[in-house]
Amino acid sequence: MAKRKSINKKMRNTRRGKVRAKKASSVPKEELKRELKISAIDEGTVIDHIPTDATFKVAEILDLENHKGIVSIATNLQSKRIGKKGIVKVGGKSLTQDEVNKIAIVAPEATVNIIKNYDVKEKIKVKTPEIIDNVVKCSNPICITNNEQVPTKFYIARKDPLKIKCHYCERIMGKEDIEIV
Repeated sequence: MAKRKSINKKMRNTRRGKVRAKKASSVPKEELKRELKISAIDEGTVIDHIPTDATFKVAEILDLENHKGIVSIATNLQSKRIGKKGIVKVGGKSLTQDEVNKIAIVAPEATVNIIKNYDVKEKIKVKTPEIIDNVVKCSNPICITNNEQVPTKFYIARKDPLKIKCHYCERIMGKEDIEIV
């Protein structure tokens, strides 16, 4: 009976706010690191070092809305290399060269990691191709590619910041004008 009274008294004190939680660590707050933990994938692809403004464009390029496996998307993460970055993890998916080329246009600093048995088996730094075939829509409304069934073709005019030039109408487009097809 004495134990029961002791337990009841503790519960009452907890409800009144009298019992305080013990500190879990004696490490000062400024030394504690906060890290985002995203579960590892057994097999698939991780795209890292994506500029934060391009993270959801990469998800759109990969059509992740319809992917049936694990998908993790994180943005505005700290990066020593680019300041803020995004990461996209996709379980059970290998990228095609076409998808890598599209990612290279919106995220030229990205790296693609191929995962097998929870380990990185291959790390690929994306490269913006010199010629971009049938990936980007021309922003010129009177370009032949927007009025007839002609595949688009662009050349890299400048890599940083990215500028591409239409093969047909010679319009030069910047990153803000680029629309992936």
